[in-house]
Amino acid sequence: MRHADQVQQTFDRLVEWGQARDEVRAIVLTSTLAIPNGQVDALSDYDPIVVVKDIHPFFESRAWLGDFGPVLVVYRDPILLYYGEENFGCVTQYEDGLKIDFTLWPVALMQKVAADPKLPEEFDAGYRVLLDKDGLTRGLKPPTYQGYIPQPPTEEEYLERVELLFQNATYVAKFLWRDDLVAAKHVLESGMRQDDLLPMLVWHIEIDHDWSWKPGPYGRGLKRRLRPDLWAQLEKTYAGPGLEESWVAMWQTIDLFRQVAIEVGDKLGYAYPHDIDRRATAYLRKVENLDRDAEVFA
Repeated sequence: MRHADQVQQTFDRLVEWGQARDEVRAIVLTSTLAIPNGQVDALSDYDPIVVVKDIHPFFESRAWLGDFGPVLVVYRDPILLYYGEENFGCVTQYEDGLKIDFTLWPVALMQKVAADPKLPEEFDAGYRVLLDKDGLTRGLKPPTYQGYIPQPPTEEEYLERVELLFQNATYVAKFLWRDDLVAAKHVLESGMRQDDLLPMLVWHIEIDHDWSWKPGPYGRGLKRRLRPDLWAQLEKTYAGPGLEESWVAMWQTIDLFRQVAIEVGDKLGYAYPHDIDRRATAYLRKVENLDRDAEVFA
């Protein structure tokens, strides 16, 4: 079966399922499969918003998830408020490879979103109405497909990102000096790379694409857009198991961040804070070379 046929078959299943249940009033698809010419593959998931009379029966029992096949694993969000209305999600992986990230909305929530003169980002990124029994979606504005596309950072945001990178680096250095490898790797990988380096890389890409690219979560799609020399340097920031390898990865992360941040700053008209970089680098070198038995930092 062609992938396009499989996608349409799943759309049909969702619609048939919703048509057969009076409690389901509408189904609106969002995310990649709702975007014209979106990059999809055999493992792409479906992101339907299911509008129902009452979300609580769906929250209290997950038996309905089995209507789409044998369930492998589920992550269920708690009930949260959005537009002042309760809603929740079920990230559902099926044994046959199908993945459906259901979001359950009450009718009142869809009515509020449809009445809002501005689409929420999730809808502005692209949506497709699969089912609407009551005309709940008639007021939805057409998407611009600009949702989730980053805006240029202000100078304050740019400078803050640089300082946060070096702040996280002080924790990595401290944990490595203490031989707390797990803690060091967490901050290196989650803090320095994901929270600090990744946004700077995204800004770099956006500048080259006139702020029109929608980055995927966790850095998805980065390899296809990042300049090859920068990608090669990014690969080197992934450390092996040892302390020394982690020290090397920390410095490679800083070197790559510095290069990209200077380029971003130049293109946006922001001065890179070389003084913070110089003083932080000196501090980190001092920690790296500090005697393991030292009782004072000197």
